[in-house]
Order: sequence, then structure tokens, then C-alpha cells
Amino acid sequence: MTTEIQGVKLDEAERSTPVLPRDISTDELVFNMGPQHPSTHGVLRVVMRTDGEVVLGCQPLIGNLHRCCEKILENLTYVQGLPYVDRMDYLAALNMEIGLVLAVERAAEIEVPKRAQYLRVIMCELNRVISHLFSAGQFGLDMGAFTPFLYMFREREEGISVINEVTGGRLLYHYIRYGGVTRDVSKDWLGKVLKFCDRVESHMDEYNNLLTYNHIFLKRSAGVALIDRETCLRFGVTGPVLRGAGVKRDVRKDMPYSSYEDFDFDLVTAPCDEGVVGDAWNRHRVRLLEILESIRIIRQAVEKLPDTEIAHKKVTRGWKAPPGEAYVASEAPRGEISCYFVSDGGKFPYRARMRGPSFYNISVITQTCRGLLIGDMIALLGSVDITLGEVDR
Repeated sequence: MTTEIQGVKLDEAERSTPVLPRDISTDELVFNMGPQHPSTHGVLRVVMRTDGEVVLGCQPLIGNLHRCCEKILENLTYVQGLPYVDRMDYLAALNMEIGLVLAVERAAEIEVPKRAQYLRVIMCELNRVISHLFSAGQFGLDMGAFTPFLYMFREREEGISVINEVTGGRLLYHYIRYGGVTRDVSKDWLGKVLKFCDRVESHMDEYNNLLTYNHIFLKRSAGVALIDRETCLRFGVTGPVLRGAGVKRDVRKDMPYSSYEDFDFDLVTAPCDEGVVGDAWNRHRVRLLEILESIRIIRQAVEKLPDTEIAHKKVTRGWKAPPGEAYVASEAPRGEISCYFVSDGGKFPYRARMRGPSFYNISVITQTCRGLLIGDMIALLGSVDITLGEVDR
């Protein structure tokens, strides 16, 4: 593939080191990314080095939200520590909770009731839907499209209200506990869940007409900010960014947990129907298609919801995990959230190491940015979809 920048044709091998005509004398410029500020994705500063309009390199400066989540977990009881993981990815708190809980349950050999497993699936997929709605709308906002953001927020607010009715929280939930979930749900609530799914599904064409297939949005994102398969694997990228590069990888399929093997759903990967595999547009499209797959899973879980207990009765307030260790991965909206857990039999975890997807997903922009135009950096950062609370955990 050949790209033309300022009249100079560059092949893929040369894009990492942009070349300008010899009769042009230019100076490199180092500055903070803007005027669209990357702090819209959290407290992030991106320092860019450019030659004219061509980006030579960039450095994301992180750490402004660091609050020692893992160390705090090692100094609190098991029950006290759970709310802290909600704050890692505050747009997908339920998916953060299940990452830690699964590891502890595997190390302690706790068997979770089937109804609780299904309720976890319903809640996590609802959280995935509202997270992807926010991500897609935010990406459009980054690119200058304000209206689609408001339309997607309309359904997101309804989804938050549905979750709030059971968990008591709009953003941070503390619903998934060791051995099960906090509280049961009613048939009336399950009806509201299905109604919400119908509403989102009915508006998908509206989202696509407003944003996905918008002529200007296509020009700004299709074929732009390519992250290929090899780069994804080298940097440890997961989630929609990896699937947008055409790699079939999803923990829910590859290493099922919480009874995901009971549900029929498709693994969405690029190519979709426009752009180039690995570009910003395909990453956006994968997220919207994943919303439809999450809705499929939710409907199946509601239909098959078993009539059993919602928690393991042996897990009480003063519970201690027996000595042991475990590593468990789960699929969050931005990629794999994994936990390596070690217990020495005490009232505090001996070690709780979380592996968040956003840290790896943001690392790849240092490689991908080379050779892009300054305006395309917006498409790159927005389509990667990071949450700084999880990067700086």
C-alpha cells in the first residue's frame, strides 16, 4: 500500500520514518496534542513530535490518576477491597469486578450457583452495551460529530437506570461478590432489560446513518490509523482493537467463564464492510456490532435464567481464602481484564495483580502514530478507546 504525504509517496515500510523532499528545510516541533484535548478520555497528556503536518513520534504521559489499587487490595479484607476495582474502568465497573472475583473463586474452589452466573452475564453484557455506546459516541465527538453522541447517550442513560434499579449505583456498582451476586432480580426487571435491548437494537440504523456511514466520518476514519495484526500481537493489544485488526480472539469464546459456553453468539472481527482491516473505522464498527451480539446473549440469559440460589452461603463477611493462587482472564469492553491472585490463608490477599487492556492499547499508539498527519492522531486515539482510570490503576 502506498501513501502520499505532501507530494511524497511512501510505502508501508517507509511510513515509520517520514521523508520530505530535500529542497524543503523544516524544523521538528514538539508540542502537546490539541486543540482536541486527549483528557476527554481521562487525565492524559500526549506529547507529539512533528515535521510540518507529519507526526514523527508521540509519547503518552500517564500516571496522573495512579492510586495504588493493587497495593490497597493487599491491605484490605476481601469484602473491603472489592469496591476499589470498580474504579479502574469506571465505564465498565461490573466487568472489572468479575475479573477479581473469578480469580479468588478459582483459587478458593468456590462453586457459584447457576442463577448467579447468569445474572453476572446479564449485568456484564448490559455494561458492555452502555460502554460501547459511550465509546462510539465519544469517538464521533472526537471527530467533530456532536449529534450522534447525544443520541447514543439517550439509550445509555436508559441502560444505566436499568442497572441502577438492581445495584443501587449508576456508575460504580459493587454488585458481583465472591460466590455470587448481591441481590436477586424480579420478572418485572427482566422485562425492562428486554425492553432496553429492543430499544437499542431499533436505533442501530439511526446510529449508523448519523455516524458510521456518514461521508465525512468515513473520510476521516476509513483507511486511517492502521494497527495491523502483527503490531497488536507484539504490543499485547486485546478487545475490539485486536478484533478490528482481524484477529479472532475473545475470552468469552476461547476460555468461557460464568457459563458463557451456554450462549450462542458470534465473534465480531474486521473486515466489516468499509475501510481497511485494522483502521479506525473498523474498530468503531466492531464495537457497534458487538452491541448486537451482547443483546443476543442477554436475551438468551433472561430466557434460560435458572431458579437457584444467587450466592454461595459459605462466603461471609469474615471469610478468608485458603492458601492458593490462580490466574483468570475475562473479556471487558476494552479487552482482556485478568487477575493473578495469591492467598496465604490470611484475612488479606497476599497478592492481587490486575492486567488491564487500556494500558496495552494506549502503548500501541507510539508505534502507529509515525507517518500520520496531525489530524489523524484524533482518529487514532479516539478509536483505541482507553480509560485512564484503568491505565493508572
